[in-house]
Amino acid sequence: MAMGGKRRSLLANAIESLGVPVAPSTPAAEVEPEERFEDLTPLEDVEVEAADAGPTHPSFLARRAQSLGEVSRTVKRPTIRLKPSECSIWPGNARNYNDLNYQRCESLINSIKEEGRNREAVVVRRTNDGPLPYELLVGTRRHWSVSWLHANNHSEVEFIARIETLDDEGAFRLADLENREREDVTDLERARNYLHAVEAYYGGVRARMAERLAIAPTSLYNFIRLGELSDEVIAAFPDTASVKAAHANKLAPHWKAEIERDRILAEAQIIADEQATLRKNGERLIDAAKVCDRLIAAAKDRSGRPKRAESKAPPPLFSSEGDLLGHIVADSAKKGMTITINPAELLSVDEILAALRPAIEAAKFAKKV
Repeated sequence: MAMGGKRRSLLANAIESLGVPVAPSTPAAEVEPEERFEDLTPLEDVEVEAADAGPTHPSFLARRAQSLGEVSRTVKRPTIRLKPSECSIWPGNARNYNDLNYQRCESLINSIKEEGRNREAVVVRRTNDGPLPYELLVGTRRHWSVSWLHANNHSEVEFIARIETLDDEGAFRLADLENREREDVTDLERARNYLHAVEAYYGGVRARMAERLAIAPTSLYNFIRLGELSDEVIAAFPDTASVKAAHANKLAPHWKAEIERDRILAEAQIIADEQATLRKNGERLIDAAKVCDRLIAAAKDRSGRPKRAESKAPPPLFSSEGDLLGHIVADSAKKGMTITINPAELLSVDEILAALRPAIEAAKFAKKV
């Protein structure tokens, strides 16, 4: 490949596969220095004479006409500069925008800051009746990174976008094609995205969805099985990134029967509590493979392990207005109290402290004083 050639980007290939025309990436037409002509023969005559004279190299005027014809047929996709605040985030993308943070985007932030713009354009579509003029389809990390730079004294960084006209199914396929090559998109994110898409875009027909995505049906089924696992089971793993489609495939035979599913859920709660203690003490967490093995062993256990309905759920904490604030994970006179705070609604610090006071006063360790 010549040094001046440009390698086709993943995004361009993805858009082309959806049937959206993309401007061909060809070298600029070569133009020779202008020649002197005493008698400028019409172009039609030049072509006829060349045909009569046998095979010859095309003349300068013929090559010029050909190049102009190619340029006139070139389809140019509109690429524009936007502000991140002009784009809403399309919920159909697999990546969870709320899970992005500086640590996950640090290398991309540094690259964009150095370039002064995002090198690869994000993909947006116009919205006719939305709250913002554009909807971001592909490029959530780039959007988050430029937003972070704008909020941290780098408002000069440009946000480059390509406008496409796509329906939701086309947008989903385009986003999926790109996300498959992104290592930081977790199996769980893809799985829950697929679980939503199969009903939303393909009428629940998995074989049709697999054909449209050009992936093996078994691979799609495994991802959907992962998407079907409950949050309680996911919480037993060290983190969401460690949960793989292979784990769901192993758990699937035991997830259908209610009694085995209850045993899995009960064991998942036990493991999640153990993980919380290990995390608090700064100790190594139980790895994903061992978690999966324990869940399967619990499903097969017929020794009378209690069902989830009989297991004790962590007591909830509520604000003075009745909003869920969090849970009391552990309350021991010897080891103290462990509380998780994850308000369902936006609460002030004073409201959270006011809700914690009665819980702390009633704690077992407080009664020793």
